[in-house]
Amino acid sequence: MDHSDKFPQQEAPTATKPKQGGFFSNLIFNIVLPVLIMSKLSGEDMLGPLYSIAVALAFPVGYGLWEMRQFKKLNAFSVLGVVSVLLTGGISLLQLDPKYIAIKEAAIPGLIGLAVIISQKSHKSVVKLILFNDQIFMLDRVHNSLAEHNNEAAFEQKMKVVTYLVASSFFVSSGLNYVLAKLILKSPAGTTEFAEELGRMTALSYPVIVIPSMIVLGFAMWFLFSQLKKLTHLPLDDLMVDPSQK
Repeated sequence: MDHSDKFPQQEAPTATKPKQGGFFSNLIFNIVLPVLIMSKLSGEDMLGPLYSIAVALAFPVGYGLWEMRQFKKLNAFSVLGVVSVLLTGGISLLQLDPKYIAIKEAAIPGLIGLAVIISQKSHKSVVKLILFNDQIFMLDRVHNSLAEHNNEAAFEQKMKVVTYLVASSFFVSSGLNYVLAKLILKSPAGTTEFAEELGRMTALSYPVIVIPSMIVLGFAMWFLFSQLKKLTHLPLDDLMVDPSQK
């Protein structure tokens, strides 16, 4: 009942739908445009290898900064994304050994995975912020039902399992990032061939890295939902927020 008082004030963001085109915008600015520029414009008769990388990297960096400005707050994952892109550009433009890009590609998701594990002992658990929050679940009802069946401690144990599953999705990404970079980046940095290889690696990152990671993350979500049903003795429909009431 209280929600009805709050939701009218939230109609404006819904009307502007800032997240409506999020998937396609991310795909175009972070993948499609950089890949096309690095693979098609890196020849000496076009932009050249160094300028093509610089121009290509400007799109995800610019989009990441714009996105952060739109939402009026810094998002840790957006910041890491921008830092990742800047590191790739720096390594490429300074013509360092390609092995540093492989190390960087593995380090970013690896650090996120460690942050997920470390945060479980704090009040700002990454997993709870992402998967177990009041936007998805009616937390009062969940906790009341857990207390009623004396399953609060059991739930916290299950949340630890969920935390390690979520962290493992980032570790999978870390390993696959490293392997993909080592397999594809063979040419010296600063050459046309290197720019094309970097474009190919970016293009392959979604099917090769994101899909397996999403499968692991999906399993973590399924495990959380199944354990909530078991420990609360309630169907998920009774635990989850009804989107139509938002």
